[in-house]
Amino acid sequence: MPRTSAPVRRAVLVGASVVLAATLTAATTGGGDGPGDGTGSAPVAVQLLALNDFHGNLEPPSGSSGTIAGAPAGGVEYLATQLAQLAGQVQQENTITVAAGDLIGASPLLSAAFHDEPSIEALGLAGLDLASVGNHEFDEGADELLRIQNGGCHADGCADPDQPYKGAEFQYLSANAFVTDAGEPLLAPYAVKEVAGVRIGFIGMTLEGTPDIVTQSGVAGLEFRDEIETGNRYAAELQKQGVEAIVVLLHEGGTQATNAGINDCTGLQGPIVPIAEGFSPAIDVVVSGHTHQAYNCVIGGKVVTSASSFGRLVTDIDLQIDPATGNVLTATATNVVVGRDVPAEPAETELIARYRTLLGPIASRQVGETTAAVTRAQEPLVGSLAGESSLGNLIADAQLAATDQEQGAVAAFMNPGGVRADLDAGPVTYEEAFTVQPFNNYLTTVDLTGAQLDCLLEQQFVTERTLQPSASVAYTVDPNGSVGTAADPCSGTRVGALSIGGTPVDPAATYRITVNSFLADGGDGFSVLTQGTNRVVGGLDIDGFAAYLTEVGPVAPPATDRITVA
Repeated sequence: MPRTSAPVRRAVLVGASVVLAATLTAATTGGGDGPGDGTGSAPVAVQLLALNDFHGNLEPPSGSSGTIAGAPAGGVEYLATQLAQLAGQVQQENTITVAAGDLIGASPLLSAAFHDEPSIEALGLAGLDLASVGNHEFDEGADELLRIQNGGCHADGCADPDQPYKGAEFQYLSANAFVTDAGEPLLAPYAVKEVAGVRIGFIGMTLEGTPDIVTQSGVAGLEFRDEIETGNRYAAELQKQGVEAIVVLLHEGGTQATNAGINDCTGLQGPIVPIAEGFSPAIDVVVSGHTHQAYNCVIGGKVVTSASSFGRLVTDIDLQIDPATGNVLTATATNVVVGRDVPAEPAETELIARYRTLLGPIASRQVGETTAAVTRAQEPLVGSLAGESSLGNLIADAQLAATDQEQGAVAAFMNPGGVRADLDAGPVTYEEAFTVQPFNNYLTTVDLTGAQLDCLLEQQFVTERTLQPSASVAYTVDPNGSVGTAADPCSGTRVGALSIGGTPVDPAATYRITVNSFLADGGDGFSVLTQGTNRVVGGLDIDGFAAYLTEVGPVAPPATDRITVA
């Protein structure tokens, strides 16, 4: 039956383009040439159901991660039901379910313990058809991604010997992730689906900057190409095949104003804006992700959407396609909350129970206790740059405690993007600790000179990411100081009064610094850390974190006073 389209809201300026609510007509859709050839054939209704950044959240996320638009949301049992109900509002054979990357990686223990096979299986059960790769699809490297797609047991063994992993029931697309030696995409760059005689092309991509935010071993042998150039290349190729309705599934995104709603497009900024503007008019819809934001826009004549993260939203996109020309006549999008007030899908419930049994008692083992909630929310620092969080500081303290005696470390730093969930007040289980730090990075200790350490901190203002410092570190930030460049971060002058253990840092002295292996390899753009010498790789970061929680006893949220503004 027909559904009510999203209301058109006022336009707001984003750069040079006008961004509207995501409702397009034939006058603005890229491929549209008008209502057909005059034969009077009715348009074909095609429904796209889209999600992004699922990150293995099979069970409802906890805390603030488990709500959106003021309502409890998420959990694959409810996601599957919501998808089925939305598809039931049109002819189900006219529905295609798609995703824009990061379906796996940075996952809770229930999925991560089995190399995310449970999540791939669950999304297949939910009816997913196509997905772009995201940066986290490369966390364990290209060979592992191919195994996830095609099936087979991990090198560690079969997750469930009684039910060997069969591979994804949906197709991953990787138009801009190329195997360097072969010069070909790692996976299919696009797919074409036919619905009631009309064909729709789907191009799947991740962000070009994937190598900067994934461990180097994860992207070895790969190169990642420009999103605009790649999208336009394959859009032209699809048009040569007679495909005029074209959708891009892109793991890159933007952010809108803090108080904007899930179907708003208020002050949208970020990479998705120039990318959408640069895409060919042949592209009609861009399903985006990566920033974990919700928005619903028209940019450069294209519907551009994002469904937040963790399966809390589904984007319902309705296309009306001319059967004579194959052009999109109208496109309307609505972000729908995946509430928990619908019946749980029994097949998903059974899947979760099966993997819970396989996981065993390790998940519920208590490793510590907190006196109050410890959150990853970062305090403001300078301009739009966020500073410390109590949880980031706690992790840095744990990393220093794990390496100060054995490796002689005097300071530790944690990347904020590696802090994935809050810790609630009260007992902390191993599973909760793992959900905070799910990457299985190794603690890595290196020698840096005082000058290099100062340069590392100046690099924060180039990368626009603030490292979370251990309690041994203190420094000030001059908001009027100059910011270095990517080529020369050391030329910045924002960091002052840097001390370790209360003693001013000597530029010529050497200091043992601990970070995780992702940062040690230059992750998040912190290239200064690759210059560290006398590198020693220790145990897993999660093990150090769990041990610290156990040893310290009830943990209070650390103060966020290690970085001060001058």
